[in-house]
Parts: sequence; C-alpha cells; structure tokens
Amino acid sequence: MELPKGIIPAIRQMKDFEKALETDHQTIVFLETRLAQLKSLVKYAKREHKQVLLHFDLIQGLKADEYGMEFLIRDIKPDGIISTRGNIIKLAKKHKLFAIQRMFLLDSMAVEHNLKLIDRFQPDCIELLPGLIPDIIQEIDKESGVPVIAGGLIRNNEEVSSALSAGAIAVSTSNTELWDT
Repeated sequence: MELPKGIIPAIRQMKDFEKALETDHQTIVFLETRLAQLKSLVKYAKREHKQVLLHFDLIQGLKADEYGMEFLIRDIKPDGIISTRGNIIKLAKKHKLFAIQRMFLLDSMAVEHNLKLIDRFQPDCIELLPGLIPDIIQEIDKESGVPVIAGGLIRNNEEVSSALSAGAIAVSTSNTELWDT
C-alpha cells in the first residue's frame, strides 16, 4: 500500500461514503461500520480506485483476534487497518497488512507509553489524536521514526496546514468540508 498523503476522508456515517468516493484523495477510512456491510463497501471503494483503511476496533460484529483478522483479510480485503490495540497491529503485520496504530495524546505518560508500544509492535504509521499539537507531532515523528497521521479535532484548513507542516504525512478527518482541500 502507498503511504497516505494529504487529507484522508474518514467516513463516520454512510451518508458521507459517496462524497468520499467523489474526492481526489487516494485513501479513505471507514470508522464505524457493521461487519455485514463491509465487503460491499470495500469492493465499491476499490472499484473507484481508493485505498481502504478500516478502523478494526470500530467494526461491529468482528472479534479482535486471529480469526477476526483472517476473516477480514480473506473476505473483506482492505488495504490496511487502524487500531489502538497492540495485538491487532501485531496480527496485521503478521499477515502483511498495512497497520496504523492509533494513539490518544492524553498526557505525557500516555505519549511515553505509546512510544514503547510503537517500538514493540512496529506499525507502518501512527495516527495521533488529537492532531492539533504540532510540537507533539514533531516529537513522535522524531522519536519513533514512523510516519505520522494527525487526526481528531482538526476543524479548519489552518489546522490541517499546521499538522502537515509539523511533519504529519496526512490528516484524517470526518469533517467533510475539509475533504475538498
């Protein structure tokens, strides 16, 4: 999978799916989905030449274990996954699936703990939430050596630019107004 760049439309509601497909952005993320609808959504998105990332933790009806991962890879065929869970990142890497570890920046202890997890599980990318803190984006990028995606609470083009200028390779957002930038 190609590394995502620029804006990554994150689909929280199915009403935004068509809009995401109409954008020029190469990668899309499905945040909250049901297992029963995933296969057709991914197939349709790929037909429109989109790379598809699934937020593993938010798929209703999918168990976070080896069998769930095997099913996802064999039957759904996403290009990659996003997860906060180290075991899911490890399973994705084992099956050669692009893996993005989502990190919540609650405090300095959380940053320290997550850096250890990144070192342990070796994700392909890190997604930082909230993605509004340029200094932390730079720190995580430097400390981990892993490409950073900024996400969460980014509300305008200035915040997108700030995250990208700080070293993020992309910004994931469910704010459809930012998808046109």
